[in-house]
Amino acid sequence: MPESLSSTGDLSENATAAPPGETAPAVSPASPEAVAVASRVRDYALLLKPRVKSLVVFTGIVGIVMAPGAIDPLAAVAAVLWIAVGAGAAVDLKMWYDRDIDLQMVRTPRRPIPAGRMVPGRALAMGVILSVVSVAGMVLTVNPMAAVMLAVTIAFYVFIYTMWLKRRTPQNIVIGGASGAFPPMIGWAAVTGDVSIDSVALFAIIFMWTPPHFWALALYRCGDYANAGVPMLPVVAGVRATKKQIIVYSLLLVPVTLLPVFTGMSGLLYGTAALILGGWFLRHAFRVWGDDTDKAARPMFFFSIIYLFLIYVFLLIDRAVQVLI
Repeated sequence: MPESLSSTGDLSENATAAPPGETAPAVSPASPEAVAVASRVRDYALLLKPRVKSLVVFTGIVGIVMAPGAIDPLAAVAAVLWIAVGAGAAVDLKMWYDRDIDLQMVRTPRRPIPAGRMVPGRALAMGVILSVVSVAGMVLTVNPMAAVMLAVTIAFYVFIYTMWLKRRTPQNIVIGGASGAFPPMIGWAAVTGDVSIDSVALFAIIFMWTPPHFWALALYRCGDYANAGVPMLPVVAGVRATKKQIIVYSLLLVPVTLLPVFTGMSGLLYGTAALILGGWFLRHAFRVWGDDTDKAARPMFFFSIIYLFLIYVFLLIDRAVQVLI
């Protein structure tokens, strides 16, 4: 039920009428202090970008489920929690560092720091503290290997991608995208305490998916990146070259998604689904290639998110079927 309808119902059904001759008590508005606290909490939450990072956390969960062996349920919950906290910390530190260019882009000036609602030092402190807490928590409640991989993920995203590659090379997202591919390996390590060819396959899927996913975004946000001086591929190499790279990486992505079948981690159900989804992904890529504008890039970007989610969903479905059989 929509919240507005629910609220109306509460008022009409539960309110008590004032006795005759008496005035109904006025409802006190929230105090300025309460509003300020709520606004600050909301801004801190925005720095962590929980909605955007939900897919990252989900791939970490898939890594836990797909890994051989058993894990204590509390340790599994802790692993997911620390992956989420670490991912949020990394994004927070990125927004702290990128506060200057966020002011120059159409979609980012309202973020807490560039909008002036958050002191940069507070965002930095929160990012550092959450990074340390997430890695330490992973060591204490899961295992050292998962903690090391989480630390590498945070450091790679902040130092390698954000501070080094993003503003220096159009290959920023190709190399830097590795940071977003680590979570399933972290989940895998949480169970097994090591890295295997199967966990590398889970990594490779996201790694190969990242360039066409972000280049589709860069195509219809090209002006934003140009204004901010970020050398994304469309800005440096041009639209046509970017579309060509989207085709190349999309063609490479489809066989990479079949690696779990070749390693024996998944079976025919997943393989069939991966091929069908891959065909749909390629359909979007070729539409972008054949479009003289950037109109086809936006649908591809949003479909790519659904695509990766479904790839990992079918990994879980295939595993469930294997267990039941």
